[in-house]
Amino acid sequence: MFCLMKTIKEIYKIGHGPSSSHTMGPSRAVEIFLENVPQSHRLEVTLYGSLAATGRGHLTDKAIEGVCQKAGVGVSFRWEPKTFLPRHPNALLIVAYGSDDRELDRWTAYSVGGGSLKEDEPRFLVNSSNPDIYPHTTMTAIMNYCTEHGLHYWEYVQQCEGPELWDYLAEVWQTMQEAIRRGLAEEEVLPGPLHLQRKATKFYVKAKGLKPSLESQGLTFAYALSVAEENASGHIIVTAPTCGSCGVLPAVLYHLHNTKDFMDVRILRALATAGLFGNVVKENASISGAEVGCQGEVGVACAMASAAASQLFGGSLTQIEYAAEMGLEHHLGMTCDPVCGLVQIPCIERNAYAALRALDSNLYSSFTDGHHSVSFDRVVEVMKQTGHDLPSLYKETSEGGLAKTFGE
Repeated sequence: MFCLMKTIKEIYKIGHGPSSSHTMGPSRAVEIFLENVPQSHRLEVTLYGSLAATGRGHLTDKAIEGVCQKAGVGVSFRWEPKTFLPRHPNALLIVAYGSDDRELDRWTAYSVGGGSLKEDEPRFLVNSSNPDIYPHTTMTAIMNYCTEHGLHYWEYVQQCEGPELWDYLAEVWQTMQEAIRRGLAEEEVLPGPLHLQRKATKFYVKAKGLKPSLESQGLTFAYALSVAEENASGHIIVTAPTCGSCGVLPAVLYHLHNTKDFMDVRILRALATAGLFGNVVKENASISGAEVGCQGEVGVACAMASAAASQLFGGSLTQIEYAAEMGLEHHLGMTCDPVCGLVQIPCIERNAYAALRALDSNLYSSFTDGHHSVSFDRVVEVMKQTGHDLPSLYKETSEGGLAKTFGE
């Protein structure tokens, strides 16, 4: 059978924050370039569009400098925030020079979200990209296939990915838990000019003193904040599907794991299902804030967490799909307007809020038989069109919305 969609490992990348599109993607692009042009003496990197507009706040230059320093290669930067290349708003041109200052090679790469890269023509990414392994690219097709063969979503993922996926998801789950625990233990001010205080520890302590229903909500807030704050500090997290939205899914899974005694094996299956939904969005639309706004980051993270929660509570195929649909639908139109170009305001708070919305989406879906009027695939289409219609100042340029009015 012809395969069309890549592994869900593309959704779950383990690495340093604060941004999958601005730090993970560009640094990986430079690594790949240097692997292919090893005789490079120095690089000139030009950052375009959204990558340039918020690159300093997202530590793009620092991430690239780290790669070059490790390789013993010099690097200089050009910033072109007003120039948008046709293929994607997050573009970078890497030019290599030899010891005699002669140009050796040049390559344009696009950081398309979640740490993933694309190029204009098959060249450097041919051997570094994961192959397509899924025969379906829409949730409708996947749901129909699972219904016909009596499969859960996670069984379909296992069928396509192979049993070795579970070891990787176990590492993902472990990393998520470690990020939560680290975040709950830290109280220092977050880096950057906003001097933003961490809130996760305070939320956790206050939640423990509340009645059970409020405690549940408070702890979910705390877990999401802890991961998002770890990301803002540049520490190790898991993209789910991006760095900017990395707190939503771990918060929901960690809370349910602790309060409902769900076994780790069931959590891993929920991760597989969540990754499948995120993968469908990435394939048919985008998970890049620079391309479609925050609906593609926090909105997709909420959809993934909604699907995971629904599966854990025994949702049917249609109920899981409905929960995910609501998680995404009710984030349609959400702008990406980071204050000072940092993944802090409003990003961190949005992670906490979306985690609760995911639990609510599961609850709402559980009261139904799963049948509904608007499919998940339709919402993905609308999200893509909405993102296209959003002006660029609302797509990770820090030129509009909250980023523009903050401090006025």
